[in-house]
Amino acid sequence: MPIIEVPVVIVGAGPAGIATAGCLNKLRISNIVLERDDCPASLWRKRAYDRLKLHLGKDFCSLPHYPFPSDFPNFVPRVDFLRYIDSYVAHFGIAINYNCSVDSAFIDQSSGKWRLLVTNNSSGADEIYEAEFLVVASGENSEEYIPNIQGLESYQGESMHCSKYLNGREMYKKNVLVVGCGNSGMEIAYDLSNWGAYTSIVIRSQVHYFTKEMVYVGMLMLKHFMVEKVDKMMVLMSKLKYGNMFKYGLTRPQEGPFALKIKGGTTPTIDVGCVEKIKKGKVKVYPGISSIKEGKVVKFVDGQHAHFDAIIFATGYKTNVLKWLKDYKNLFNENGMPKPSYPNHWKGEHGIYSAGFSKRGLEGISFDAMKIANDINFTLTSRVNQITS
Repeated sequence: MPIIEVPVVIVGAGPAGIATAGCLNKLRISNIVLERDDCPASLWRKRAYDRLKLHLGKDFCSLPHYPFPSDFPNFVPRVDFLRYIDSYVAHFGIAINYNCSVDSAFIDQSSGKWRLLVTNNSSGADEIYEAEFLVVASGENSEEYIPNIQGLESYQGESMHCSKYLNGREMYKKNVLVVGCGNSGMEIAYDLSNWGAYTSIVIRSQVHYFTKEMVYVGMLMLKHFMVEKVDKMMVLMSKLKYGNMFKYGLTRPQEGPFALKIKGGTTPTIDVGCVEKIKKGKVKVYPGISSIKEGKVVKFVDGQHAHFDAIIFATGYKTNVLKWLKDYKNLFNENGMPKPSYPNHWKGEHGIYSAGFSKRGLEGISFDAMKIANDINFTLTSRVNQITS
């Protein structure tokens, strides 16, 4: 079987993968992106709900060397973001091999390079790639995560991960439970209520909640003030807008929102209107789920029981790195996440890099992509200088 040799192989054509490829192409460093799906940014294109927008202003979300068009709204809708992604791929001439699943990646002992065994699902052929540099850009959101709940396997209603949710059209007059109070969970609960579903949401942990405009102001303030000062202002703004939400089942963490984010902890929730629906009783809050009983009955940890026609799990994703990256210990831990903490998480040993694992959204992706491309360029340039000197 012939070996396809290329200086850099990037695994994953999400925003992290194409941003890294764009930066490499700008530096004229040859690379190839391997993508298991048939399109770039498949999570946004195929597994996102209709009303999704970027929750941060576009100033904080553009990929390297390519700002959003000036006529795009500040909070970019999903469809426009996909237009931007497609334009980015075309502008930088990014080479993507679609329908290519990486089965295994390891350091070849004879060559010292990264060898990738790949299944081309379009042709059915097996392929081998060899590269000096490997960029893992398959991301934190490779696979859906649904918690192990006693009785879920015998639940007789409809259950799905939020990646399968488009809108609440089919949920009119149904009792629907959303599990998870992050951005997706709160927005899906809001959307369901707007579509006429009898909506409830599980909120187990403390959470900060703000409007997207508040977060935008906070991000701008971080450019000029310390995190502690900005956090105090953010919490004050939240209290002035929402008041004390304890009686509705929402409590704020003691630590500030940006401090928690920097630590890699709880991400503040962007409220698009769900909090107001909770206050008006249109969205009911429950604590954690204890178990699922006969039929469609859900039991909660406080002893309450309720009947639900559908359960939507907005419980996040997990990485799949350890399933295919055999020599992962050069950079990744046993959970499939980088061992070094931010801002040193992007580089490992023996030419391996990670893009999109910083838990800092699109801004973090841009940081990773530029760091990786510049580091590879430095390595290659230094080698040429040594040879010519």
